Amino acid sequence: MVLQNIIAIFQKEFHSYFKLPLAYIIAGIFWLISGIFMVNILLGEDGIIQQVAYSEQLGIPLQPIDVSYTFLTSFFSVLGSLCLFVLPILSMGLYTEERKAGTLELLATSPIHNWVIALGKLLGVVAFFIFMIMPFLLYEVIIFSASSPAMPLAVPLSAHLGLILLATAILSWGMFISSLTDSNIISAILTFALIIFLWIIDILANSINGVIADFLRQLSLLESYNNLINGIWEINNIVLLLSYIFLGIFFTAQSVEMLRYKE
Repeated sequence: MVLQNIIAIFQKEFHSYFKLPLAYIIAGIFWLISGIFMVNILLGEDGIIQQVAYSEQLGIPLQPIDVSYTFLTSFFSVLGSLCLFVLPILSMGLYTEERKAGTLELLATSPIHNWVIALGKLLGVVAFFIFMIMPFLLYEVIIFSASSPAMPLAVPLSAHLGLILLATAILSWGMFISSLTDSNIISAILTFALIIFLWIIDILANSINGVIADFLRQLSLLESYNNLINGIWEINNIVLLLSYIFLGIFFTAQSVEMLRYKE
């Protein structure tokens, strides 16, 4: 029954995005900006290929450059940054719309566990994000197929895993914040502020010393994401992102659970 409930909520949430004009606008803007950066990184005047060609024309000796790897890390850095702006908008309505419709209290008192509802909602919005990044797979296949020697499959897999985990962590906390307010705008702004803090927390850590600085560095989303897109498989990076996901779901369930005791 638990699995069936999760699947049912997931399907409802996932399909709901295809009924929202805002979701198409967000996806269109995401594709446009990502596409522009993709072309500029690879073929622009300051792009990787142009820099190599220009250096060869001037006779400047260069170390061997892995164009595919350089493109991958640069492009996924851009995608990670775009997620900071796009995902809070995707997650802002996960629970705020329930509050507006007056159905959040019904969810809180329903026989379905709150964590099941939260997990189903999260999977739905994550699936829509995966739908948004799927067009890039075709372009990546074309680019990587032309590389010589061929790029190890583990590198792009690590980058995509890092992007999906990062997106899920952001959406998870966005879902939690959306459960606290009935305003989509406030939900999006607070989610953006929180994720920016977790994104640059290592910069704050560099300004201090000692155990606290080391602890803050371990909380940085940026460092863990950068390690994964660079093909560095360290278990602590994956554990950190999974921890953010778990805590987002847990706090969301507890936030909704509190409504049960207000009745």
